[in-house]
Amino acid sequence: MKHELKIIFVMMAMFIATQLIGLIVIDVYSPHMITLPTGVTISQQNLIPYNMQPEPMNPFDALGIMVIALTIAVVLMLALMKFRAGMIIRLMFMIVIMITLSISLNAVFLLLFPGLSLRWDVIALVLALPLTFYKVFRRNLLVHNMTELLIYPGLAALFVPILDVTTTLILLIIISVYDFIAVIKSRFMVQMAKYQIKKVGVFSGFFVPYLTEKTKKLIDKISLRSAKSRSAKNIPISVAILGGGDIAFPLIFAGVVMRSSGLLASLIVVLGAALGLLSLFIIGKKGKFYPAMPFITAGLIIGWLATFML
Repeated sequence: MKHELKIIFVMMAMFIATQLIGLIVIDVYSPHMITLPTGVTISQQNLIPYNMQPEPMNPFDALGIMVIALTIAVVLMLALMKFRAGMIIRLMFMIVIMITLSISLNAVFLLLFPGLSLRWDVIALVLALPLTFYKVFRRNLLVHNMTELLIYPGLAALFVPILDVTTTLILLIIISVYDFIAVIKSRFMVQMAKYQIKKVGVFSGFFVPYLTEKTKKLIDKISLRSAKSRSAKNIPISVAILGGGDIAFPLIFAGVVMRSSGLLASLIVVLGAALGLLSLFIIGKKGKFYPAMPFITAGLIIGWLATFML
């Protein structure tokens, strides 16, 4: 297995939790039909705050815009890495994190307090600001992973309304091919992840460092030696990471399926994505980098095909 069993459990739990939270956030911002006391049925929808509600457009146009935007983002990130512009990268992360966190928090408030008319968007932004600052500049492991649970739901809520199942499937295939090339062939995705963690101090995705059983035994041996030896450095620490795209893209697809086919279908899709990721963790080898999207996309497609049996 790629990681120890308990670490795999933690990573899978965070992945599934993010998908479920994301479906809730997406549903809050989705149109719903309600019947008024007069018997008239109307469509009601909570708009995404901060003027971020996407305008209706052709899904294929949206797909093209997303592919171009992702390409520009990758090229820009590589350029900033080359010129060691770590502070600019941090500021970029900070803006995205603060907006997406606020969108998710606003949805949570709307869900929990439906009858209370307050400026939840302002309250969400006020709460998101210190969380974002702490995440970007303080590097707290718990804050990092807990905020990740809300970042991708907010991000997915922006893209789900402008895509459909067909275009999202095409997007998943494109991203899977890109992931394979970026991780296995050119390996610039690996370099990008290492740069974010070591130089910038901000990583988009789940990040769980841990000690393997072999390392623990090494520490036990060191502890039996002199006090000077106990301060020895270079003790290996393993890290389990899952990139932000590996979390966001399956959530976008699950959200699109939910809006087109219902909650049960989207949950089956999430299950497929989780099984695809789990298969990678099981067959993967320790210390090696793997592209997760091909595995996740395969699971998503299998899950989506399974929904036709409902």
